[in-house]
Amino acid sequence: MPCYNIAGIPVSYDALYPTTRTRSEKYRCAPTSAAFPISVPPEEIAALREETPLLTDDLREYMCIGKRFYEYLISRGGMMLHASAVVVDGEAYLFSAPSGTGKSTHTALWLQRFPGSYILNDDKPALFLRDGHVFAAGTPFSGKFDESVNTVVPLRAIAFLARSADNRIEPVDDRRALYELLNQTTRPADVALYTRLLQNTAGVIEKTPIYRLYCNMDLRAAEVAYETMRKGEKS
Repeated sequence: MPCYNIAGIPVSYDALYPTTRTRSEKYRCAPTSAAFPISVPPEEIAALREETPLLTDDLREYMCIGKRFYEYLISRGGMMLHASAVVVDGEAYLFSAPSGTGKSTHTALWLQRFPGSYILNDDKPALFLRDGHVFAAGTPFSGKFDESVNTVVPLRAIAFLARSADNRIEPVDDRRALYELLNQTTRPADVALYTRLLQNTAGVIEKTPIYRLYCNMDLRAAEVAYETMRKGEKS
């Protein structure tokens, strides 16, 4: 079975459809017995057809394998965040919001403003704690345009986006941060796994400056965000 190294975690799955196979190729690694096996039974794909009538079985498989990986990530001390992650000077800045708010549009401004920056993952980056620090990683589960890089970088800060006529940014308290993070991640039905998710999320909050960014689509929005987020410190 093909093996992939995603966020430093070896997993294996044998995708039937091209979307998962193609997007996973840059994460391909040598086979290892330590790889966590992921499988999606055909009957699960069939059961999703009524819930997702506009999708193809190809995309249903992609969703299911991604969900399995992110649930396994929770058991390994991490979490997924529905966000667009941009890397500047070797550190990741994440921008999260409900679909359609403008996450990708905002990070595109960073690519214009900061030479050498790149998109780590445009939809579902992985976050995890290691040696007392939080890291962000690319994954194959990366949204409509498959923008992802197979690398792991330190997480600098997270901002939750809100549209506004002007640009301003302010810190979010820990209680609000917990609500926002849980609202933009996979929440497993299993009680033990959900408890682990809460622990992982608390760890991210403890180590990471988190903000609310009110912004328009002007290049100045990226500058305002960067000026505050790069200097942010978590006490």
